[in-house]
Amino acid sequence: MSFKNLDAFKKRLEKKLITNAHKNAKSAVTRSTMLVEKTAQESIKNQGTGKLYQKYNPRVEHRASAPNQPPATDTGFLGQNITMNVKTQPNGSVVGQVISAAPYSKALEFGTVNMQPRPFMQPALNKNKSRIVKIFQQEGVIKK
Repeated sequence: MSFKNLDAFKKRLEKKLITNAHKNAKSAVTRSTMLVEKTAQESIKNQGTGKLYQKYNPRVEHRASAPNQPPATDTGFLGQNITMNVKTQPNGSVVGQVISAAPYSKALEFGTVNMQPRPFMQPALNKNKSRIVKIFQQEGVIKK
């Protein structure tokens, strides 16, 4: 048995394998990034367990979060400004980002000299580590 153009066939096969690997990697990164984004958004929707404040305009009560707990939502602005994106780099690597664009995100996540941290981004990633590994295994990016 002989094959004609075996080298050309090998090149096409290799290109197809690489293309499929990149698609699977992008799918795994996208699914994982969406999972972390959703978890971060949901974590701040919970009622706080900290101090009770009277807010004005309109006059409402707000229970703040306790130190080292996710921030308690007040207006919904923080949750609305948590987004994600996935980019494929020129070298073929895939990068997923979960971004909190609210101007006070950094102060909440890491704290300030006047306030203990109320982390919500890192805990969202930590909470999903095992699920992310499973996603990458399902997509065939890493072996079980």
